[in-house]
Amino acid sequence: MIKVGIIGATGYTGLELVKILSIHPKFEISYVANSEGSTSLSKLHPSLKGICDLEVKKADTNDIINSCELAFLALPHKASMGLAKELIAGGVKVVDLSADYRLELDTYEEHYCPHIDKENLPNAVYGLPEFYSKEIKNANLVANPGCYPTATLLGIIPFVKYIQDQSSLFVDAKSGVSGAGKKLSETTHYCTINENLFAYNPFKHRHAPEIKEKISKVTNKNLNINFVPHLLPATRGMLCSIYASLSQEINAKEVLEEFYKNSKFVRIFDNPVDIKSSSGTNFCDIFATTNGKDLFVSSSIDNLLRGASSQAVVNANLMYGFEEDYGIPKFAYVP
Repeated sequence: MIKVGIIGATGYTGLELVKILSIHPKFEISYVANSEGSTSLSKLHPSLKGICDLEVKKADTNDIINSCELAFLALPHKASMGLAKELIAGGVKVVDLSADYRLELDTYEEHYCPHIDKENLPNAVYGLPEFYSKEIKNANLVANPGCYPTATLLGIIPFVKYIQDQSSLFVDAKSGVSGAGKKLSETTHYCTINENLFAYNPFKHRHAPEIKEKISKVTNKNLNINFVPHLLPATRGMLCSIYASLSQEINAKEVLEEFYKNSKFVRIFDNPVDIKSSSGTNFCDIFATTNGKDLFVSSSIDNLLRGASSQAVVNANLMYGFEEDYGIPKFAYVP
């Protein structure tokens, strides 16, 4: 069994990591921590009572190095890079769920903050297995993608070669409120989100440069990304509607089926997808159709799983040479 640590056990993604790793056939949770410690998982998450009562310690670099072969960092943006730097120097492999290693240096510093681990940043592998599985298998540091980029990139990349360079891509994305994390705000207050739907940060959301950068890296094409996220009155789930103009007419379903014919966690549908059918799973469900040269793509993921924790465990599986679907949830929360 590979000894793994979960650093950042308080939040929703930390909880999902516990749920997956506690029954994983190859990984054993050996260390759980947050910023304060002196508690247990069942106190942080009452749903774990009688199931997983592990002690939660205050995060300590030396303790992590001595206890773990692999660490999942479920920490806020800007908080992971200092710890990751020390863990990698101590011989611990890292899957980072923050944005700290997802972007090129200039892009990261433009949208987040000065980076303090410029040495490891170029060696971080972007953890989208459909495009980087070979690199992930040899990585010591994987940057787990964001939820919005995951759903968008999986939906649109099969079609990018049919889109003219420098064309505009429009992404209308909607996320369950759990994507905002546990911390309460006016936006996520029940009275605001209940029976409501609204956009936020249109054209200015910091996942837009992540989408643009990865499209360019995977396809060698530069597109103008018009990204507009919305908050859904739902706990979890994500639905992306993507619109583009093509340079030629295509059969959209055939393109998807050929592109993802060897992918375990992408499902192609004949009708527009919904968030319920992928909720609780690592699947990305995709539907696409055309009207002449106009393209519509609909993609759906669980924002906490495929958009964070289950994808992180898939990456860890690949890092250790295991089958990518070991211990990964596949049954949706239906009904």
